[in-house]
Order: sequence, then structure tokens, then C-alpha cells
Amino acid sequence: MPSNPATSLTVWLFDTAAGAGAGEVRVKDLVQRGGLTVHDAITVTWMPEAERPVIGHLHHATATAAVRGSVVGVLAGALFLVPGVGAGVGAGLAALAQRLRGTGIDEEFLAEVGEQLRPGTSALMLLSSAADPELVGPVLEQGLDRGDVRLLRADLAADAPQALRALLDDLDSP
Repeated sequence: MPSNPATSLTVWLFDTAAGAGAGEVRVKDLVQRGGLTVHDAITVTWMPEAERPVIGHLHHATATAAVRGSVVGVLAGALFLVPGVGAGVGAGLAALAQRLRGTGIDEEFLAEVGEQLRPGTSALMLLSSAADPELVGPVLEQGLDRGDVRLLRADLAADAPQALRALLDDLDSP
């Protein structure tokens, strides 16, 4: 992941379980058109009757994310799966936020993401940079106008990619 002050974690929240799949298609199109650079991305799909959501990794993220693991996947696991996944057994949201201190991802952001996803909804979580407003803007506006997506965004500190990678490395170690 490059150290880039324009890097952000964006969460597209959809009112349906199928929404993240449609969002993935939109993101892939934006990437192909040079509208943004995706460093890591996942979908979180929560079927209406399921006890917990399913997390999937997008295939167009950079090789670094694929080889070293998914930082966004660790965050999603900590928020949506068995309590403590990714953050350590028994750790809560405050502990995860503490580990992310200084990255630009705070407890309020994490709590809002966690509260918005529930059975029957889905999310697309992107760690991205170099967004071209002329290409990305209309795609986002179209979804917002339809009312089928809400956006949450955390702008990351310049050294956040290093801190996020360190978090992933720390959580992956035995």
C-alpha cells in the first residue's frame, strides 16, 4: 500500500444483500476507466435469515493486498464476525479503535459501520486513493439519488497504510 494522504477507507452501505455485488461491478468499471486506485476491497453480505454476514475479497485489489492479507478484511472480521475476530479474543470496539489510533479510522467511524450492517443488507469496503471526481462523482451520485446506498468515509493519515499493515502483521502472528 502506498503512503498517500489521499488514501481513504470508504464503506458503501446497501439496503439489500445484493447491493454490494452491484457496487462491486461499479467499482471494477471505475478502476478499468482509471477513476480510482483500489488497494484492498471486500464485500460484506448479510442474508436476511443468516446469523452473521459473509465476507468476500474483490479480485482487482493490488497484489500486495492479495499476498499479504486483507487489512479491510481484518477490520470487517473484527466488526461483523465472531466477537474478537481479528482484534484478539475478548477485544471490543474500543480496543480495535485504540490499535488504529492515528490512522484516521476512529471508534465513531467503526461503530457507525457496525451499526449500519444487519441482516438483509450488504457493504462494500474500499481502501483506495487517486479518485478522479469527474469519474467517481457521477457513479456515487447515481446511487445516492436512488437511495440504495449510504457512504461512510475515513480519510487516512499519511502513515496510515504502514500502521494498518503493522496491525495486520500483528494480528496474523501466533
